[in-house]
Amino acid sequence: MDEKDRILLHLLEENCRTPTEELAVLAEMSEEDVRDRIGRLETSGAIRRYGAVVDWEGAGDGNVVAVLELKVSPERDFGYDRIAERITRFPQVRSLRLMTGAYDLQLLVTGPSMHEIARFVSEQIAPMDRIRETATHIIMKTYKENGTTFAEREEVERLPYSF
Repeated sequence: MDEKDRILLHLLEENCRTPTEELAVLAEMSEEDVRDRIGRLETSGAIRRYGAVVDWEGAGDGNVVAVLELKVSPERDFGYDRIAERITRFPQVRSLRLMTGAYDLQLLVTGPSMHEIARFVSEQIAPMDRIRETATHIIMKTYKENGTTFAEREEVERLPYSF
């Protein structure tokens, strides 16, 4: 991977629907080189998939989103990998990260209600072997997601005021 590949990755991460000809201009490469490099990045797994950043609240979806933090006892010879592999299989889990700090794993989970998220945590996650502690944080509003701003500040018309 060289600097041109990194430039393409940043451009695609910003907007994966950018036309090849525009990517070529922005990266100062030929269109053929851009297509070849993107193909190699896809094959190597550097590009995992393409997607959209969706404002689910704006789209009228009533799902609740929560950040779940877990303290985990690492497994001998496997560390956190086996428990992480088990957790990723749940469809409610949107993302999973190993972190530094007070908690070891951070999950982003979705569900139709807070009750369903609480049930998922108490019945599926908390009883798992090696889970020592959980902390659940309900996301109340999303202002920015993957570089995309959701909440645009509306200009309020101020009335003239004088003494």
